[in-house]
Amino acid sequence: MSQLATVVSSDLKQLASDVLSKALKAGATDAEAVVYEGDEFSALVHLGQVETLKESGSRAVGLRVFIGQHTASTSSSDFSNESIARLVEGAITLAKITNEDPFAGLPEAHEFGQLDGDLHLYFDDVNEMPPAERIEIARRTEAAAFAYDTRIQNSRGGDFDTATSHKIMVNSRGFLGEYRRSYCGFSASPIAQDKSGMQRNYWFSNARTVTKLEDPEEIGREAARRTLQRLGARQVKTQKAPVVFSAEMAQSIIGNIFDAANGDAIYRHASFFSGMLGERVAGENITVIDDGTLVFDGGNTKIGGFGTRPFDGEGLPTRRTVLVERGILKNYVMNTYTARKLHMHSTGNASRGLAGNPGIGAGNFYLEAGTLTPEQIIGDIKNGLYVTETMGHGVNLVTGDYSVGASGMWIENGEIAYPVEEITIAGNLKDMYRNIVAIGNDLVFHGASAAPTIRIEGMTIAGS
Repeated sequence: MSQLATVVSSDLKQLASDVLSKALKAGATDAEAVVYEGDEFSALVHLGQVETLKESGSRAVGLRVFIGQHTASTSSSDFSNESIARLVEGAITLAKITNEDPFAGLPEAHEFGQLDGDLHLYFDDVNEMPPAERIEIARRTEAAAFAYDTRIQNSRGGDFDTATSHKIMVNSRGFLGEYRRSYCGFSASPIAQDKSGMQRNYWFSNARTVTKLEDPEEIGREAARRTLQRLGARQVKTQKAPVVFSAEMAQSIIGNIFDAANGDAIYRHASFFSGMLGERVAGENITVIDDGTLVFDGGNTKIGGFGTRPFDGEGLPTRRTVLVERGILKNYVMNTYTARKLHMHSTGNASRGLAGNPGIGAGNFYLEAGTLTPEQIIGDIKNGLYVTETMGHGVNLVTGDYSVGASGMWIENGEIAYPVEEITIAGNLKDMYRNIVAIGNDLVFHGASAAPTIRIEGMTIAGS
């Protein structure tokens, strides 16, 4: 950490400690302060010209107070003494008039902690890259898409984004933690047109450090390839058939497991996983994990996962939790509040903004990879659908019913035959998880959640 960064960190820690101290002096029996600082950069190039260029920074402080089991929270982006005084006064005033909640309160002192060592979440090079170089990468990515095929004559642009953040948390039970994170990424979104009509798609590269970004020309060409393969899309007849979800689409299917195992949904009996701990909820080939500790060995540079952090939104150390093991539901995911309601223990999944009570969020959430390539999965299907995009949110977590609009490619005799669109795919998650008959080996983290290609039997495809 540079000398300037060290000074800034010290100042923010002092601010958090001062806010905490003022809250306790004002009558809070417990309190928690969070200070956040972030910087963002975004450039959009359209048809080779810079269309938008944004650079911004933000700083804010959040306070959560408890008076017994009455709680309230406030936040502010103004760090002046007057604003901090109003922040504290507002939180105390609100707490006094809220209803008592028997489950409210900070975790117990012995539960606090954080992961030791460098999790490789922050890299200085994200901010050190000159803006002109970032813009040039966006321009090169879009240009590569145009050069790929003459049917690409327009674009939604090429972009380049960076973000860095610094978070500090302190509470009245002795916890003090901080971490910094960095992000960079770029993409292209070409538009293709022929006599069949117009189609659009995109592709991207992202990482915590610029050294791990992919080649802009490769990304532009891949964006073009994905766009062109959608030209001439048609409907298919309504039928039941195998459905293969690309890795990008499979993560949303598997992501519903996290939502169904969310402790809040379990307590409210708003999930089809309620009362299912220890029971079979998926096929034996399904193991689903949430791991907030992941660090990937990227050759000479280790990189923390997009969902990795040393502690959760309440100051508990992040951890690895197996939600589903060989088809058996092993754990729910919880923060302290929902764990108390369920007479269980937090899994270190508290997520916290600046205001409000902690929610429940994932670390690095994923389905364990299989051994088949996507081509092998497709090659075993006589007639079926390969899904590359879904539209809408048609999931009922109480019943498991699933229905979304979709587009993709039709499979005939083990090969991609033609693009399809304007169809709906439907099933029930309780059946779908048991009917995943093939899992790909293409598990790649482009974000905090990931899944490989999967094949699900017996889904309904509604078309013409």
